[in-house]
Amino acid sequence: VNPMKSFLPLAIGALSLAACNSETPENAANDVDTAMLAPETAPAEMDQAAGQSPQQFVDAVAASDMFEIEAAKLAQKSGKSQATKDFAAMMIKDHTASTSKLKAAAQKAQPPVTPPTALPSDLQAKLDALKSAGTNFDAIYAQQQVEAHDKALELLKSYSTSGSDAGLKASATETATVVEAHAKHARDLPGK
Repeated sequence: VNPMKSFLPLAIGALSLAACNSETPENAANDVDTAMLAPETAPAEMDQAAGQSPQQFVDAVAASDMFEIEAAKLAQKSGKSQATKDFAAMMIKDHTASTSKLKAAAQKAQPPVTPPTALPSDLQAKLDALKSAGTNFDAIYAQQQVEAHDKALELLKSYSTSGSDAGLKASATETATVVEAHAKHARDLPGK
């Protein structure tokens, strides 16, 4: 298929729409530029996992699990409420299990993928902020947990539908269910 033949009707349609919605010819030209870019940029925005290699996916999920486990260990020591400590215990149990499943799926990937062993700097910074939270520990932990689980859930759901490795896609689908429950529970933590 000739790419220009498929692009031409799209470009003509974009020009027509832009011209109808613009008050001046200059605005029409700007609208056309934006409309012509949309088909290329929309898929990347809609589906972040489509462009991810199995290694990138494993890196992101493994880092998320490491962060959850380390933050939960801090919460068990520094958390003020029993609800925070109970949630932390669940995080350690569930994210240790998901890490084991991820490692197994990563070993079976073609080629095999190796999870990272250290937190990336952005998650380490969040962990450091949690370490120095003091009396605000429960509130900061709750906020971080909501954000972390929402981000992880988006990644897992995206890879489960568009990932390139079948074993990792299955792992993502299974883990997404657990992470979705965590995200809901995190919204009910003290301090939220």
